[in-house]
Amino acid sequence: MTEVLLILLAYLIGSVPTAIWVSRYFFGIDIREYGSGNAGATNTFRVLGSRWGTFVMIADVLKGLIATSLYVIIPFYMHDEAARTNLMVGLGLAAVAGHIFPIWADFRGGKGVATLFGMIIAIQPIVAVYCVGVFLVVLYLTRFVSLSSILAGIAFAVLILFIFKEKEHLYRAFAIAVALLVILTHQKNISRILRGNESKVPIFKYRDRRRQRRNSI
Repeated sequence: MTEVLLILLAYLIGSVPTAIWVSRYFFGIDIREYGSGNAGATNTFRVLGSRWGTFVMIADVLKGLIATSLYVIIPFYMHDEAARTNLMVGLGLAAVAGHIFPIWADFRGGKGVATLFGMIIAIQPIVAVYCVGVFLVVLYLTRFVSLSSILAGIAFAVLILFIFKEKEHLYRAFAIAVALLVILTHQKNISRILRGNESKVPIFKYRDRRRQRRNSI
């Protein structure tokens, strides 16, 4: 019974619509009516800029991290690694579901990537560091948050299945599900990238200006 209540609490934490609240209280708009129409960090970067996009991304990561760490409330899970991992996966997925279908925002949220990443930090921080590396490298090279998220999600599955060779079957299945979920939720972004009209986030703008100046000389 306690586990069920924790999963419900994890869902409520994930449901906190950070991007929506920021856009309403600081800009008087609903972020879902602009850009891609999603209430997530990527669209916040696109519509409100890098400052607020970064804020929303950090907040959404913390949602997944905090929700997944709720297992500490039950002492039993502190001493049983397999049971703890299974519960953490359940809590994290509840938070991700909350982000995608937030009860506080008419069940219209974001794609859950940042919250999913917070979940990964809680369960396996070393893998999270590698995924961050993939994300940042791709973002630096392309400035596509969507592509960075997709490749980081695929990298997560590769790391769990082939590099770290995780033995817990539920976690292995979860890793595969993560890669598929990230790809499925970014289908429109993939189409826009292939067509060449995917929006780039407004970061590294000084780098780009320097390049433009060098190319104009």
